[in-house]
Amino acid sequence: MKKLNTIPSADGFRMPGEFERHSGTYMIWPERPDNWRLGGKPAQQVFTKVANAIGRFEPITMCVSRGQYDNARNMLADYVKVVEMSNDDSWMRDCGATFVIDDKGNKRAIDWTFNAWGGLVDGLYFPWDQDDKVAMKMCELEQVDRYRLDDFILEGGSIHVDGEGTLLTTEECLLSEGRNSHLTKEEIEKVLCDMLNVSKVLWIKNGIYNDETNGHVDNICQFVKPGVVVLAWTDDENDPQYAISKAAYDYLSNETDAKGRKLEIHKMYTPSPILITKGESSGVDAVDGTLPRKEGDRLAASYVNYYTGNGFVALPIFNDPNDEKAIALLKELYPDREIVPIYAREILLGGGNIHCITQQVPDVQVK
Repeated sequence: MKKLNTIPSADGFRMPGEFERHSGTYMIWPERPDNWRLGGKPAQQVFTKVANAIGRFEPITMCVSRGQYDNARNMLADYVKVVEMSNDDSWMRDCGATFVIDDKGNKRAIDWTFNAWGGLVDGLYFPWDQDDKVAMKMCELEQVDRYRLDDFILEGGSIHVDGEGTLLTTEECLLSEGRNSHLTKEEIEKVLCDMLNVSKVLWIKNGIYNDETNGHVDNICQFVKPGVVVLAWTDDENDPQYAISKAAYDYLSNETDAKGRKLEIHKMYTPSPILITKGESSGVDAVDGTLPRKEGDRLAASYVNYYTGNGFVALPIFNDPNDEKAIALLKELYPDREIVPIYAREILLGGGNIHCITQQVPDVQVK
């Protein structure tokens, strides 16, 4: 598969919205003992539920280390494809390839540089060299050419697009010191426009409170379809999340998308604050260079971190009263998709949720 030196937008390629049709989904199996408690065993149970659920609707590929291959193959449904792939951790959204398509039936991929959410400045683990190769390996499996950016750091969870020229991101993440501090905001925006074929970038100021990824947008705001978004929300003015969500709501209310539309914003209430328990903390190996999991730390819990696929939405739930509100809202917003709630505390304990552990491969659409 060739490494390309051209620009996707100039080549007629665009990143489609996640809600557009997929040809499949990729995930990575969790096992890292300094991030996942008890060697990842509880998390593996939930990753299995997520993969098996997705596989009922579209092809699903689980990438697994050599040491965990037999275990994963035994746990996962027969219809889940399991491939051996070296990795540093299991956040496929962030280290995986971003796929782009044209209107002639062609598919390519963008292979961003990955540095574990901040590198040596404020990254979450070291090393990350195997994760940085995951996108290239996905391109080999999908048999697509790739655009490799050796001088631009980006994670898939830091962007959402509507497929019609609009991109959502946060200043907190993309302007963070550990990513592309050598570039100005305008220069970063140009890279996004060139690589993803967007013409309007909407910069929310901050992500979810206490989000260790420097505020990935996929935890606070997501496109339902062009012109329609969900936004994480709380009515509790004493919660630090309130000011963050209010600022995002005010900003988005006064913006238009690339087509000049005012955005329809749906408030998606967050669960009550979720804190790490003593037992959960003690199950994680403490290692220098890896973000510790301390008892009492607040987790960045949000229902917005859901994954939209062919005929379904995989929604994280937390045994919270607001679970039912989130399910009801998505049933209203996605009337043609099955809402699949999955109790996802174990994923949250690792630092993300269902959207963070999945990466879609879009289907090509010939016009």
